[in-house]
Amino acid sequence: MSEAAAWDAFARELDAWASAGRRATFWWRDDDATRPSGELDRLLALTADQKLVIALAVIPFEAGPELAAYLSAQPVRVFAHGWRHRNLAPAGRKKSEFPEGRPHAEALADLAAARERIGVLFGALARPVLTPPWNRIDPGLPGQLAALGYRGLSAHGVRAGGPAAPGLAVANTHLDPIDWRGTGTFVGTAALLGRAGELLARRRQGEADATEPCGLLTHHLRHDQDGWTFVERFLRVTAQHPGVRWIDPDHAFGWSGLPEEMPR
Repeated sequence: MSEAAAWDAFARELDAWASAGRRATFWWRDDDATRPSGELDRLLALTADQKLVIALAVIPFEAGPELAAYLSAQPVRVFAHGWRHRNLAPAGRKKSEFPEGRPHAEALADLAAARERIGVLFGALARPVLTPPWNRIDPGLPGQLAALGYRGLSAHGVRAGGPAAPGLAVANTHLDPIDWRGTGTFVGTAALLGRAGELLARRRQGEADATEPCGLLTHHLRHDQDGWTFVERFLRVTAQHPGVRWIDPDHAFGWSGLPEEMPR
């Protein structure tokens, strides 16, 4: 399918939502921030252009006061992106900082340090959300996150339904412009819009949970020009469409965003 045809098909799906008197919800997460950069400038300029709030999954061990000062007046929510974002999976296994088999006591110590550092550095911008590196985590760990003060978990893919564990809300991402398993560059307009259209159609038709917002996942340090061009157009098209509502990351987790009701 050509790019033009892909955009037309996606627009028809959005039109179907609007014709039904409904609005598809979207939210936005960007991963791997550690310090100010030209790429981060570009990312935040896009949020300003469309008046959006973005979740930044920050690598706690590498982040410092310079990033905190840079973000202090920005419309962002800051999540813990693991602790050091290092691969600790055994050879031959998919990458993970918190793989099955890693001692839980060791993993939980890192996760506690991550939660504390994000809170100390970013204050009111911090949210008690874990984004595990490579979107993978030992399934035995989420049930222990609430005891560390976490209130949310954000990975990638359609969520299973309900909380990941008692006291732990889930808001995942679904649309990633990077072809991680192939070229490592932009995955292509037709592929990504096809994925978006399929997700939205299933929700509109009652074949999937319509209350789950569709998450855009970006990596500002890794996008090539084609990736940036796509993200810019995707934001512009959706933000201006009557069948779409972009929501604050807080709302993606079901939090009101009111100061007295926000998890810390």
